[in-house]
Amino acid sequence: MWRRVVSLSPVISSSKSSLLNQAAYRFRIWESFATEIINPGKCGISPMEKTPFITFVLGGPGSGKGTQCIKIADTFGFMHLSAGDLLRTEIASNSEDGAMILNTIKEGKIVPSEVTVKLIQREIESSDCHKFLIDGFPRTEENRIAFEKIMGVEPKIVLFFDCPEEEMVKRVLGRNEGRVDDNIDTMKKRLNVFTALSLPVINYYEKKGKLYTINAVGSVDEIFEKVRPVFAECEEMTQ
Repeated sequence: MWRRVVSLSPVISSSKSSLLNQAAYRFRIWESFATEIINPGKCGISPMEKTPFITFVLGGPGSGKGTQCIKIADTFGFMHLSAGDLLRTEIASNSEDGAMILNTIKEGKIVPSEVTVKLIQREIESSDCHKFLIDGFPRTEENRIAFEKIMGVEPKIVLFFDCPEEEMVKRVLGRNEGRVDDNIDTMKKRLNVFTALSLPVINYYEKKGKLYTINAVGSVDEIFEKVRPVFAECEEMTQ
């Protein structure tokens, strides 16, 4: 598992060029909000908005990203879409896709991108909300490319919950939620897959100035206080 610099702001280099790029990115986000009609109702963004505000939330299994997404959604009015939950719901439906998903997860592999994006797209298009937390996706560059191609949008920001491997293992094996993938063998496979395939995605968004790295060690409330400034800044832009 790699270790990365922990920050409450986007991960950027100290060079003048990177700082200028970051400033330009912040201006683009502000400009996108400034040109839209804002409604103080649910989600804080008018249904007339053409492009949804997408936040990707990344982190290894047990990094606490799902718990933090619930707090973010409650505090800042986002709709929380867990890629894992959507896949588990599809498995429970006993559909043909569900059987394929179950076998893929048991093997510790990544579900085909089109399948996951289709489930996410269905939820976004059926929602009245226009601010979304997409939890646990994209996990690979293929996921990322498929999402942008099918959905036609990129995330506004990307959170990466950076957590030590031993802490993630302890959390997953201790949560006792009855998930088919909550066992030591599958957990090791999932960690290996995450480490090998997710780093290119994280690096891609870091270079675009969209990545926020969160130190995911501590209590739920302590970690949320590291997350809060990211969304407080975004919320100010929507006022």
